[in-house]
Amino acid sequence: MRDNETNKVKENNGGTPVEGKQRHIILDALRGFALLGICMANYPEFSLYSFLESAPKENFPTAGIDKVVQWILYILIDGKFYTIFSLLFGIGFSIILENNRKRGANGLLIFYRRMFILLVIGFCHLLFIWSGDILMLYAAVGMTLPLFLRCKDRTLLIWSGIFLVLPVIIDYICQFTGVYLSKKLVEWQWLLCGRFGITEENFAYWLRDASNYEDMWRFLLMGAVERMQEFVDGNRYFKVLGLFLIGYWIGRKQYYIRLAELRKYLKTICLLGLIIGLPLSTLYAWSSMDSKPFGFGTHSLFYFISVYLTSFGYISGFCLLYLKNRERGVWKFLSYPGRMALTNYISQSIAGVLIFYGIGLGLGADMGLIYGEIIAIGVFLFEVGFSAGWLQYFRFGPLEWIWRCLTYNKFFSLVNSGK
Repeated sequence: MRDNETNKVKENNGGTPVEGKQRHIILDALRGFALLGICMANYPEFSLYSFLESAPKENFPTAGIDKVVQWILYILIDGKFYTIFSLLFGIGFSIILENNRKRGANGLLIFYRRMFILLVIGFCHLLFIWSGDILMLYAAVGMTLPLFLRCKDRTLLIWSGIFLVLPVIIDYICQFTGVYLSKKLVEWQWLLCGRFGITEENFAYWLRDASNYEDMWRFLLMGAVERMQEFVDGNRYFKVLGLFLIGYWIGRKQYYIRLAELRKYLKTICLLGLIIGLPLSTLYAWSSMDSKPFGFGTHSLFYFISVYLTSFGYISGFCLLYLKNRERGVWKFLSYPGRMALTNYISQSIAGVLIFYGIGLGLGADMGLIYGEIIAIGVFLFEVGFSAGWLQYFRFGPLEWIWRCLTYNKFFSLVNSGK
């Protein structure tokens, strides 16, 4: 009997991924919800609408409704769902460490392998599929999380607050001093543009007109530099780390398991988040639509006071609805894509390339924003159906399976033995 138990411990020293029965549907459903918002936030860029000048946009038959949709995106979507996704990442970090600690595995070694593999996946995504990748940043910032392992709860929250406020302070300093941290990256971007023949005139149409992958890759290479510039200009690394730490604190306290105990607090956060956050998001939307009239320091302040409040309002409201009726099919509906979040995130990019770029259907830059958003919702609904069908027969999503095998350095059966 002892030998059998010893063997089981040895087998588990490499750690194992979370199985279906161990998963928490609220976290998977929240991931699915976040994927919908991320798809809607990203598709204006995939459809090349974001690259167009004002004149072509105003010539679309849908110009009037497009402006309404753009306001809605800034108020309800922009920044909110990547915030939710980042919080969930921090929660996932705490779950990985705790599960592997119980199994006697080296949780930190597993975590670092997991982050390195995610870094490689993100790099390939950025350089070969879409310039708007967030996975590389998640992996790079995620590697700093173990530095906060021994922090007390209060210290964690203080650090998270510092990291979330820091971008506002930096932006005000840059605004008043005239120092722009991304200046060198902008120079590199336009150097690549000059080398490849990308100009201000053909910038918005390049990917639509690219009839071969080589031309598309030239734009992606330039776009990768532009993405680094966006991270610097937006101080994204500080924002992501602050959100990771809040998520890690939530996971450490296991609040996602104790939702019923927290109902009163969830109601307060939901009310404050939505009643205060949404009107402030309107202010942020106005600043975005009007080219930041008070400067990017104040714009950053509008982002800070609106996006985080609204995001926490969304999460709390989502949890309250879940508590009200856990048996509704909507939670399972959203949990399917959430269980395959990596696969679906990359799939959204592949779908965007095939629909809007020249190597696919080439529909980009030729349609209003409203049509791009309808397509985004359609892509997400397809992912829900595909994920539901896939998980009937397989234990993990395709990329999740590869990620797990490489992370734990062992082969896991992909096929669901129950089928």
